[in-house]
Amino acid sequence: MNDLSISLLFAILILLLLISAFFSSSETGMMTLNRYRLKHMANQGHKGARLARALLDQPEKLISAILIGNNLVNIAAASITTIIAIRLWPDNQDWAIAASTIILTLAILLFSEVTPKSLAQMYPERIAFPASFILRPLQIIFLPAIWLINHAVSLILWTLRIRKRTDSDDSLTQDELKTLVNESAHQLTIERQNMLLGILDLENVKVNDIMVPRNEVSGIDLDDDIEVIAEQVRTTNYTRLPLFKGDLDKVVGMLHIRDAATFLFSDNPSKVMLSKKAADPYFVPENTSLYQQLFNFQREKNNVGLVVDEYGDIQGLITLADILEEIVGEFTTDATGNAKDIHPQRDGTFVIDGSANIREINKTLDWTLPTDGPKTINGLMLELLEEIPDGNTAIKLDTYYLEILQIKDNQIVAIQAKKMV
Repeated sequence: MNDLSISLLFAILILLLLISAFFSSSETGMMTLNRYRLKHMANQGHKGARLARALLDQPEKLISAILIGNNLVNIAAASITTIIAIRLWPDNQDWAIAASTIILTLAILLFSEVTPKSLAQMYPERIAFPASFILRPLQIIFLPAIWLINHAVSLILWTLRIRKRTDSDDSLTQDELKTLVNESAHQLTIERQNMLLGILDLENVKVNDIMVPRNEVSGIDLDDDIEVIAEQVRTTNYTRLPLFKGDLDKVVGMLHIRDAATFLFSDNPSKVMLSKKAADPYFVPENTSLYQQLFNFQREKNNVGLVVDEYGDIQGLITLADILEEIVGEFTTDATGNAKDIHPQRDGTFVIDGSANIREINKTLDWTLPTDGPKTINGLMLELLEEIPDGNTAIKLDTYYLEILQIKDNQIVAIQAKKMV
């Protein structure tokens, strides 16, 4: 070292700082890489991504190689700095060494730590992929030292009774997937985001949350006169209708409207014609998740089912279209304008039918009424009041004002609701 000029020592010092910056940026870049994007790029054949993924599969070896290289370079830089300081100020070596330590610390922090790590955090792929081609051979060169250090670390952890995790499960939970989708707004349209979130929510929603309630199910009562049945078949807006005798619980089948042509155009129509064309009813337990019911419909080659409770009583009706709407949204352009149970008022309030589903209200109005109890606004109001109200009654639920407008047969027919600011 005594034969080297000051200029050459400065050049070596600058080179060592650059190498230290390489190790610092490589560490941050490798650890900041998006693992799922990295996996996708590696599967597409990107060489840098494949090498980076291979290095990250053994993170302990990677970190050891980076730290060994970085510490060797920093120690060498400290030695060179000390030599330069002594050469420049031979008469006051103690002061020279102290000053060189402060200057080198600042230089390493600015040029070899903070700046390169900040760049690597902003552009991890640009830093990590090229660095992988250097880190891989260094990992092989430092292999004996890496083996020794890792075993020493294992011994220390064992002494401290700390168990090292052997699993490296990168799988995401359902909530984590939702967060990932929500944070992808700059890459996904709002429609695609809502579809993905709708799919993830299928497991948490039961069929009785979205079914058509029993009192709104349109069906054909075979006990009615033939003229009444014929008029109902001609004017119905539904493609499938349950056939029953007197009561919906006495269902005999499901009739597709196209199979009623013979009945409609017959000179002597009979109820037997409809019964023969009706398919066997398909029953769905009320607590079945939408996720499971979607596959059940596929397996049964069916797209409509009657929802039953634990006693076998029919509670409502669910269709494949109902489940698909949970994924893609309503098949309308204006949800508020087309929601038959929700009627906007000029003063900003809403008149809501008592039979309106709470989940539909929340989706249509972007509200957060509780959905873990009753399914309809009528049920929610009765649960909150704990009695059948005599007349107009109003309650405040969090930031929502709910006022009963009409009661009939012990049921709330309509309420007026608004969200308070």
